[in-house]
Amino acid sequence: MRILFLTHYFPPEVNAPAGRTYEHAVRWVKAGHDVTVVTCVPNCPSGIVYPGYRNRFRRQVEMLDGIRVVRVWTYLAPNAGTVRRILNYLSFMVSAVWAGLRLPLPDVLVATSPQFFCGWAGVLIHWFRRIPFVLEIRDIWPESIETVGAIRMRPVLRFLEWLERRMYQAADHIVAVGDGYKRKILEKVDIPDRISVITNGVDLERFPLLPVDETLRERWHAKGKFVCTYVGTVGMAHGLEVVLDAADVLRERGRNDIVFWIVGDGAQRESLQNEADRRDLAERVVFTGRQTKEDVPRILASSDACLVHLRKTKLFETVIPSKIFEMMAMAKPILMGVNGVAREITAQAGAAVEIEPGSADSLADAVIRLTDDAALRRQLSSSARDYVAAHYDRNHLAAEFLKLLGAVAERPRGGKARVAAGGHSIPQPPARTDADTSGPRICH
Repeated sequence: MRILFLTHYFPPEVNAPAGRTYEHAVRWVKAGHDVTVVTCVPNCPSGIVYPGYRNRFRRQVEMLDGIRVVRVWTYLAPNAGTVRRILNYLSFMVSAVWAGLRLPLPDVLVATSPQFFCGWAGVLIHWFRRIPFVLEIRDIWPESIETVGAIRMRPVLRFLEWLERRMYQAADHIVAVGDGYKRKILEKVDIPDRISVITNGVDLERFPLLPVDETLRERWHAKGKFVCTYVGTVGMAHGLEVVLDAADVLRERGRNDIVFWIVGDGAQRESLQNEADRRDLAERVVFTGRQTKEDVPRILASSDACLVHLRKTKLFETVIPSKIFEMMAMAKPILMGVNGVAREITAQAGAAVEIEPGSADSLADAVIRLTDDAALRRQLSSSARDYVAAHYDRNHLAAEFLKLLGAVAERPRGGKARVAAGGHSIPQPPARTDADTSGPRICH
């Protein structure tokens, strides 16, 4: 089968969309399929092209682990602001469509969000070339950008919502990364027989259990201290000012044995780091900047616990951050600052202490509790890796996705696919009887 995949992000970029697409595509290639990925030159999140690449109008083709990667020109912009980022997204849509019209005809086309206009690039190629089309939804646009305040003009948002519905309706099949996303889509369009759920997961071979790197801990001001690590995008949605506030609380309580690592980059990283310097928190909150994907397992192995956090909004209750699977694969206790589906997953795994999103006191209480209770840390770590191996192994998820693509590719031309794909849903968590949600709770 010939698969054409459109994605705004791809390795060597290290964010979740890049990782998911690569890990699926490389497995499809190993299964004997021809996979072409159309993407940008790597530049996320700074908007600066990575060494060894050039952003030019002539498309660039490279082979990456058997995947044919076609890199197209885009208007470059950092992962900050609104107008320049929209221009970046629109330019990718135009360039991706132009490339997609000129490439050999595939058997099936896939386009992935969270970049909304990447999905529309897929729609346009689908219309022009009548290729079976699968739309992968990793984020609910424009609701998510409205939630973080990136766009406030109601006429613009209403137009984007119309485009969103039209995009869903145009797809032969939709793959959502969680049941919450599926429910959100069905609130907007009535196409239940054309949506499957294939969650994020983890490549267990990439995340083996590793020893602590003491040199790394010393370099990042953590020698002899308890390390709580956030890994990922440092953006508007993540609310990481709570880390600075929690560090202040810990200082007031005389806890000099705890340090936070914020590993990654994004729109808020510079302002947060400047604020940490202003508050004299530089040795309590360490900003490491962007790290390579090869370094992430070593960083997690050298941490004592990991933080997952998003702002407290209803929309983010549908979000399943892919990092939770990597943290569980590394057998690390999680401080879970996301409500909804992600919390249910870590509850099933018995892998996390719950904190109230946005609450510095809740975060401080939880990290002190983990620092002082080695038995609790062992309890939270003990079953996590086995749980993700059983439910969120990337090999199984990639095979499930490939089976769905094969079914869509075989549909009659001109008709929408009703694919009998089971979808990968999380087990139902046990009923909760604890009504007190003000402080940290262990997710059992």
